Amino acid sequence: MLRDDLERSRLTTFFRFFLALPHLIWLALWFSLVAAPLALANWIAALISGESSPTLHRFLAAYTRYAAHVTAYVTLAADPFPGFTGRPGSYPVDVEVDPPGRQNRWKTGFRLILALPAMLLADTLVGFGTSLAGGASTYAAGVAVTAAFLGWFAVLARGRMPRGLRDLSVWAIGFSAQVTAYLLILTDRYPDPDPCEGPWVASNRPHPIGMTVEDDLKRSRLMVFFRFPLAVPHLVWLVLWGIVAFFAALVNWFITLFRGRPAEPLHRFLSAYVRYQTHVYAFLQVAANPFPGFTGRPDSYPIDLEIAPPERQNRWITGFRLVLAVPAFLISGALGSAGFIATILGWFVGLFTGRMPLGLRNVVALALRYNAQAFGYIALLTDRYPYSGPVAGPATTPAPLTI
Repeated sequence: MLRDDLERSRLTTFFRFFLALPHLIWLALWFSLVAAPLALANWIAALISGESSPTLHRFLAAYTRYAAHVTAYVTLAADPFPGFTGRPGSYPVDVEVDPPGRQNRWKTGFRLILALPAMLLADTLVGFGTSLAGGASTYAAGVAVTAAFLGWFAVLARGRMPRGLRDLSVWAIGFSAQVTAYLLILTDRYPDPDPCEGPWVASNRPHPIGMTVEDDLKRSRLMVFFRFPLAVPHLVWLVLWGIVAFFAALVNWFITLFRGRPAEPLHRFLSAYVRYQTHVYAFLQVAANPFPGFTGRPDSYPIDLEIAPPERQNRWITGFRLVLAVPAFLISGALGSAGFIATILGWFVGLFTGRMPLGLRNVVALALRYNAQAFGYIALLTDRYPYSGPVAGPATTPAPLTI
């Protein structure tokens, strides 16, 4: 549940971490002294009876909600100071927990082992130890923390949290809450990391560099197993092409600075490069199955880019482009880490099932889309800043998807 207007108090934002200390201490105590022992009791109850205890379920659901409230407050995904009880509907970023239901005893018995892949991804999205501490160590690392760090400066300057950064944090918090609920035996539904399904998805964020996904999720086990060796020729060609692209982008910078718009031949050349880069990374990261071509031709790969023709660009933005791009590359790096974990997990799943999970594919696609927009920004393909949040697409079906 998300009911946030993006307005932030500069004063509470400036002192946000210090204001959150009582919550972080209480959250750690609540988990270690109460929630963890009760989760063990709930595990035993579900193992014996096939469902969690209603009393324990209510208490652990409150803990899960409270952890999400605290994480949202620390990462600037919401502004009000949260309560200490995890009451339903009491915070702009909230978690809805279903009532107790039947649970598979086999899944319950091996719950901790089964949860390890989801825990690894949650720790990358929010922070190391988040899936175990329910958000108590959110400050350690992760996509949400990177968004909060950049959002802190934006809020102090404008009094508002950029929507893309807020949505990125809420997506990470939502998945972390799913992992916490799964670990605490509140549900046996496996956590779904899909960034294209949830209240954090924007429906009206067109960008000059957009991504289309027409992937049916089927994977060749043989190609999955040998994915990296197969990608080596592409990686070599990508490096060689990248050297030329660097100098082309430098020339394009001077041209755009003086003319106010990029040169059309250089725009086409750099567009082909960033499109080819996306094809290669999509193949390498198991986000698509076919072996890509070497030219970056439009509409030649299941995961592709739609790049607008050259337009006029602001000379001030052009002059300081490298400095302005630093936050974008911080976000790109954080999303790239999440995409890497999704790739590793998807590799194992694809090898055994012959399919790439939709959620993991979309995590990789989000990282690739943002990376393409960040590169396009630095290469003068557009002066529109990369949009960090997930955007609308029919994510419940394998294809097509627009990110």
